[in-house]
Order: sequence, then C-alpha cells, then structure tokens
Amino acid sequence: MTITRLVLPGPGLAAHDVAGLCARLARLYEAGATAVVCDAAAATAPGLAAVEALARLRLTAAGRPFRVTGAPPPLRALLHLVGLVELLGEPEEREPPGGVQEGVEPDDLPV
Repeated sequence: MTITRLVLPGPGLAAHDVAGLCARLARLYEAGATAVVCDAAAATAPGLAAVEALARLRLTAAGRPFRVTGAPPPLRALLHLVGLVELLGEPEEREPPGGVQEGVEPDDLPV
C-alpha cells in the first residue's frame, strides 16, 4: 500500500484554495497512491474554508483511504461540530437508540 502525504496549508485556508487541493488529491490517486494522509498541523486558525476543504477532499477520495492527522484543537473542535470527526480516525460519539438499555441491575424498575 502506498501512503502519500498531502499538506493542508495554514494557518488559515481560503475558499479559493479548496479546488486546488482537490485537484492535487485527484492527481495523487491517479499517480498510484492507494491511501492519502492529510497533514493538517499547519491549520492553526481554521475556519469554514478548512472544513469545506476537508469535506470536499473526502468526496474527492471517493471511497479510497483518506484521513487527517495532526489536526490542532480548533480544527478538531470544528470537525466534531460538523460531524466529520471520522476523518481523524476517531469514532463519532452518538446517543444510544431509544428504548435500548445498556445494562440492567436486579433492583431496576421496568420502564
């Protein structure tokens, strides 16, 4: 497996940078990369353009392995907020489905 590194520019990202990043990712896959790791360490002042870039990069990857590493806390928080935390390789925290009990104690009253 060939893992290739793509660097997200920082400290902030402008909306006009997104198309170029997606084109660069597409070229990496066309050149034979089987997985791409996006280094986001430089994105220390992220905004919605960074979130848009990562979402569009994920779409550009089209099911091929793609994940983000080195995301600083502000970017991690934004990705959690918009539900793209899976890009960081972390599971998304969700509420359990209604009516499902995780465990029952002998003295618990029925619901």
